[in-house]
Amino acid sequence: MANTIQGIRGMNDVLPQDSARWLHVEQVFRDWAAAYGYKNIRMPIVEPTGLFVRGVGEHTDIVEKEMYSFEDSLNGEKLTLRPEGTAGCVRACIEHALLYNQTQRLWYIGPMFRHERPQKGRYRQFHQLGIEAFGFDGPDVDAELIVMLADLWQRLGLAGMQLELNSLGNADERAAHRVALIAYLEKFIDILDEDGKRRLYTNPLRVLDTKNPALQKMAEQAPKLSEFLGEESRLHLAGVRARLDAAGISYTLNDRLVRGLDYYNRTVFEWTTTELGAQATVAAGGRYDGLVEQLGGKSCPAVGFAIGIERLLLLLEAQGIACAGEAADVYLVHQGDEAAALAFTTAITLRKAGLAVVLHAGGGSFKSQFKKADASGARFAVVIGESEALAGQASLKTLTGEGQGEQRTLAIADLAAAIAAG
Repeated sequence: MANTIQGIRGMNDVLPQDSARWLHVEQVFRDWAAAYGYKNIRMPIVEPTGLFVRGVGEHTDIVEKEMYSFEDSLNGEKLTLRPEGTAGCVRACIEHALLYNQTQRLWYIGPMFRHERPQKGRYRQFHQLGIEAFGFDGPDVDAELIVMLADLWQRLGLAGMQLELNSLGNADERAAHRVALIAYLEKFIDILDEDGKRRLYTNPLRVLDTKNPALQKMAEQAPKLSEFLGEESRLHLAGVRARLDAAGISYTLNDRLVRGLDYYNRTVFEWTTTELGAQATVAAGGRYDGLVEQLGGKSCPAVGFAIGIERLLLLLEAQGIACAGEAADVYLVHQGDEAAALAFTTAITLRKAGLAVVLHAGGGSFKSQFKKADASGARFAVVIGESEALAGQASLKTLTGEGQGEQRTLAIADLAAAIAAG
């Protein structure tokens, strides 16, 4: 099989036996987003490279090391497979005047791409659900997004999710902190790792986000951004906290929570778990009031978050949470020419009644067909043989759940009601 073509490392197929979990989670997402008044937007997976350089930040790891970028061979345009969704959503809102004298609550779902070392929960093609709210400058929407996520965890049946919260302040506050932070970090330049040295003058906040155990004490004792926050930023954070307290949502204030994208200001947050090892963050986001103007639009406050779907699915599996499957209601077994003809029209009738039906194809004995019916996961088997076909009847057998193994003969016209009744 020397000529067999393999998939790209870190870009995974979702096989039929796994897709039921994806479909279940995606349906929960749609219902949940609609319940909060969010509308769907769909953006291309390919965007101009400059969008992410300007939006995400020239000196972020994403732009410097992780983007899949290429030059269009037809016109020389520099293009990139999107590494995240917020910049593209903002671009679409500006381009189509969605923010002109109006607010927007939007959601999207789809693949993102980053050239990272693949490992469990971290892939080169991964999927995110994004929520973005435009035109709201108060702490109430920040808090509502966090409450939304707490509600989502409950809808999915997840337990043990932990919330971390911080404020990155405004641009002038971050600038003052940056000066103090660089001066502090310069004292430790001899012990900084290569990432730390690279980020020291370009993105020093990210130095504090180090996972290197040898640098933890240095990071813990560094000047804290909270010490540089002005009254407006402090009041905004206090407003978020008050609403979370009122909603009964516990959280930890984490001064070192900075996120890996330059566009954030004020509120930032992460929902994490202890059950996925190093890939602890399941959902994260915050406020990015300057990004719309930075990308060419009129100044507009904005806040949002993204959920890593692969990590969420891993967490559902780790907690043993079952998802609604794709199994049909009925597997229709038949044998003989007359039975096959009746089975064909019976399947149509049952589907019109709102039931999901697999009509057996390919022939075979009743025994082999029942093996396939059992393997299908269907709750019922409808069985039509030659004698049933002549009488206009079928046998209804319960395959799973209460009454498993029971079998009764019914008129074709009575099947749908009997199946619906369970």
